Amino acid sequence: MQNRREFLKSGVAGGVLLSALGGPFDLLAGSAREELTVLHTNDMHSHIEPFADNDKKYPGMGGAEYRSAIIKNIRSKAQNILLLDAGDIFQGTPYFNFFHGDLDIALMNSMGYDAATIGNHDFDGGIDNLSRQISNASFPFINSNYDFSGTSVESKVHKHVVIRKGGIKIGITGCGVELAGLVPDKLYAGTKYLDPIKEVQQQVNILRSQKDCDFIICLSHLGYKYEDNKVSDIVLAQQTSGIDLIIGGHTHTFLETPEKQQNKEGKLVWINQVGWAGLQIGQFDFIFEKKSRKNVANYQTVIVDKKSIEK
Repeated sequence: MQNRREFLKSGVAGGVLLSALGGPFDLLAGSAREELTVLHTNDMHSHIEPFADNDKKYPGMGGAEYRSAIIKNIRSKAQNILLLDAGDIFQGTPYFNFFHGDLDIALMNSMGYDAATIGNHDFDGGIDNLSRQISNASFPFINSNYDFSGTSVESKVHKHVVIRKGGIKIGITGCGVELAGLVPDKLYAGTKYLDPIKEVQQQVNILRSQKDCDFIICLSHLGYKYEDNKVSDIVLAQQTSGIDLIIGGHTHTFLETPEKQQNKEGKLVWINQVGWAGLQIGQFDFIFEKKSRKNVANYQTVIVDKKSIEK
């Protein structure tokens, strides 16, 4: 069995060619071919610095400086970049205890994140602190199944957003795990948890039918999968229709290659999660072909360390 270090290295050896995603993609007229690179992170937990060089599991890995350099390098080679995060940005190191998320958000702003969803630990500074950090962000926070009515976060979180990259119209929605029993009541006071399956489907329907999006992404902080019937990314994929890609968080799952599931209409949905602490960046390279109306994706896991930025 591979140890974690060997496993992480194996994910960088090369991209894994993925089969075509199900369903047509209606590109804007006038362009026969469009390319889109989706970069994603999750559960960074305020790991601003790399792990120590003598760490037994992750020596010298992670860190905002290395992540920023890798993202900058990818941007220099690809035109249409979408940079996303699946929540739990905060909590886990003294940087959060001292800066309360200010530094995390400032760094994400500087890296050019396009959107993020909300994880349970993002409430750890209290709902008013979350509200302040959302206001400080230059990118939208997206969640469809938390009702923030009557709280300081009300009207600050989007149920969905539409982003154009080149000729591709991308719809993004998001969802989060149930907070009761996981987060102290006083920290999320007034926030109501709604059924993520129902709420996500409603937003996807809007993005497909009303907003005419070519590609739909859900930023999920539900968790990859569970042994019981608890809603997860797997369940979300199976019980909805219209989602093309689920970018997950919460369970700190290192997936060597993305999971593929069939939705309730029998069409393909890709699911991915890249562990925790900013150790990895997930990278999907999509090619949209107008004539064949399908896309072919290349996926790789990029390890965040000094060696990666020296390549």
